Amino acid sequence: MADAMIFDAIVVGSGITGGWAAKELTEAGLKVLMLERGPMIVHQTGYVNETKAPWDMPFRGVGDAEKYARDYPVQRGNRHFTEFTEPHFVNDAENPYATEDGTAFNWFRSYNLGGRSLTWGRQSYRWSDYDFDANRRDGNGTDWPIRYADLAPWYDKVEEFIGVSGAAEGLAQLPDGRFQPPMALNVVEQAVREKISARWPERRLTIGRTANLTEAKDGRGECQRRSICARGCSYGAYFSTQSSTLPAAQKTGNLTLVTDAVVEKIDYDPATRRVTGVRWIDGKTRARGQATARMVFLNAGAFNSVHLLLNSGSDALPNGLANASGVLGTHIMDHASTLSAIALFPGFEQWTTFGNRPTGIVIPRFRNLDAIDGAGHDRGFSFQGGALQSGWTRGKREPGIGAAYKEALQPPGMWRMVLVAFADCVPRASNRITLDPKRTDANGLPILKVEFAFGAEEHAALAQAKADAAEMLGHAGGKVIMGFDRPNPGGSAIHEMGGARMGADPATSVLNKWSQAHGVANLFVTDGAQMSSSACQNPSLTYMALTARAAGHAVELLKEGVI
Repeated sequence: MADAMIFDAIVVGSGITGGWAAKELTEAGLKVLMLERGPMIVHQTGYVNETKAPWDMPFRGVGDAEKYARDYPVQRGNRHFTEFTEPHFVNDAENPYATEDGTAFNWFRSYNLGGRSLTWGRQSYRWSDYDFDANRRDGNGTDWPIRYADLAPWYDKVEEFIGVSGAAEGLAQLPDGRFQPPMALNVVEQAVREKISARWPERRLTIGRTANLTEAKDGRGECQRRSICARGCSYGAYFSTQSSTLPAAQKTGNLTLVTDAVVEKIDYDPATRRVTGVRWIDGKTRARGQATARMVFLNAGAFNSVHLLLNSGSDALPNGLANASGVLGTHIMDHASTLSAIALFPGFEQWTTFGNRPTGIVIPRFRNLDAIDGAGHDRGFSFQGGALQSGWTRGKREPGIGAAYKEALQPPGMWRMVLVAFADCVPRASNRITLDPKRTDANGLPILKVEFAFGAEEHAALAQAKADAAEMLGHAGGKVIMGFDRPNPGGSAIHEMGGARMGADPATSVLNKWSQAHGVANLFVTDGAQMSSSACQNPSLTYMALTARAAGHAVELLKEGVI
């Protein structure tokens, strides 16, 4: 093994939270090593398919079906996965995971510089005290040791830096933020908004709050409304590590970046009860590397961070690092999601839209707020979706032949509106990830095994969501043609979280209120693994705010000599 490198801090992972950890720590003057298990993707020049047209691609953008069935059986189910974005997703055959009998779980992953910050949906929503108080109120999971007031200034900091466009609505359950000007609702969405608000004043349809710039910022260009974000954006118009946090960290001169570094273990000194560094395997040469540091930030993604903690067990810590409570790997979550309703909207044929707006609409949670009003579920759900017109490809589904038929497909088709529900996932000990005792990956590391199922609460929430979606769209003048109340497989919302939950009691949680491991003061886990509940809105903004907050606290502890 090569001589160890010495740093103030090591950040494992370069995605949404890893980039934030590196930025905050380097800007505080710390010498930081960032380790990324995947290859380098350089901003702008590394987005190899960004500007290609379908006829530039071997399979016209659709991809090689035989190869995808063989090598990408999970990733091909991600709505952002295409032939254009294939380089930004893992090869499932080379990166296997296991599931328990009866478990259906889609683990969507991006192993490359920037991680899923290159492919995320960019929906950026604050959580409220309805979310942070949920576990205490209904007795599931463990109570969050923080509330909205603890995170509000960090939400401000993150939003102002990354750039979030959105409309203020004054809702307690979805706090407003520091927004750039919102993108516009289209004519059908505006009409539906007005009809819903008139009938149900507590229900609000608004434009999706998205990390796409509507005004240029800090050398990043305004969004061009191409909606091909997951290819990579040379304008820097959406937030990614490459466009935003990484340049900020590199500007300090305090960052060392190593890619193709698969971290296999965190070193721990039982005498001091501190972590001392990390060890990794070079993904290309299989050579081993090592670095030491005064602190370690885990930002490898919820499941990968838990995997690393479990795999860092020792004689002193036989059940894994930071697992004195025994709950490491348990209480994993993902939003229960399904297509609640599709409705046709006649009467708007004279209007159309231009461009490809890279966000939809959201109807924030409106049930089980100050009083429990749901049947069989105590938490909430929200809707995302939008109204759109079908294009000429509708001809694949409609009958017709000849020149007249082709002419009829030239103009846009019928307007329709889609509402997809995202329901809060109750934290359960039975939903867990463990190390598979029998199978290893190409690096000789045990693969993860996932055990996961939605329960009666999530099924009840989605049944209510289906009924509410149909009622709202029907009232607004739509003709509902279909809807579902069964959840998609776990992982389908791409919001997997938990496994190293935050809590006040070291006997029932892994991390304290600063995302700091109980009993290991210089170890921080600030990605989705730290989440104690799931809420029903997208979690990435909360991950980033918690990361910035934890980094600030870690710097203070370092200055005080505590770590």
